[in-house]
Amino acid sequence: MAMEYFFARRRYQRISALSEYLKSVNSGHYDLSVQDHVEGELSILKSEIYKATVMLCAQTDALKKEKSELADALSDISHQLKTPLTSMLVMTDLLCDPNLPDDKRIEFTDRIRAQLERIEWLVTSLLKLSKLDAGTVTFNKAPVSLQVLLQKVTDPLQIPIEIRRQTLQIDSADITLLCDMNWTAEALLNILKNCVEHTPAGGSLTILCKKNPLFTQITLSDNGTGIDPSDLPHIFDRFFRGKNASADSVGIGLAMAKSIITSQGGNITVDSKLGHGTTFNIQFFESSDDFVTK
Repeated sequence: MAMEYFFARRRYQRISALSEYLKSVNSGHYDLSVQDHVEGELSILKSEIYKATVMLCAQTDALKKEKSELADALSDISHQLKTPLTSMLVMTDLLCDPNLPDDKRIEFTDRIRAQLERIEWLVTSLLKLSKLDAGTVTFNKAPVSLQVLLQKVTDPLQIPIEIRRQTLQIDSADITLLCDMNWTAEALLNILKNCVEHTPAGGSLTILCKKNPLFTQITLSDNGTGIDPSDLPHIFDRFFRGKNASADSVGIGLAMAKSIITSQGGNITVDSKLGHGTTFNIQFFESSDDFVTK
């Protein structure tokens, strides 16, 4: 009888300890452990509770991080929208002046149009990023000639390159890449645009392509200002603006480029040296799987 009482009391104490532990977890305290080395049904239950607690703790930390990142992103977006909106409000007030000269009226109207285009680009880019993050983008895989793809990439930048008197050398050979042409072109365009903006007048830009049984590699390089070593780990972070960023930089282009490339099973790395230029290496691996965002 005494032995039965002893075991019943011990079982009650362990159940009570489990109950207190669950109350602590429910209050948001995950730093307690109920693991032990005693065999039995209660020990198995305690082990499962501990596993669930560790998982909940990890999920809570992830949610806190996401919440913090979301708050930072909203702050950045608000700042990016507030600047052009404030500028447009000022110029709109000036346009209401009946004595404003015609040349100034044209100038302010052009500036307002430019700011509206900037806002439109920002909103469109953010919508694309949100779709990529949500995994709702389906990449339509098809064989694409790199010559055709790079023509689509370079056409929008011909005028800026010409104005800056830069030279662009392309070596794409006769290579076919399995990818979504439109999304991939957008990724490469954002990268090349970054190279153009950070290369001084008279500088050179190069696009080299090669293919082996494992992957197709596209290398975009410039002999521009380069990237500060402390900025390198963050250049693909959303809204990051490095020390050499232009005044109009938002910090979205490279983040979007990486998301598009990695979502298609690719990889992108960057090498840079201050004063000597930057090189982006992109690899698309051969795969029979459909390219769909995860």
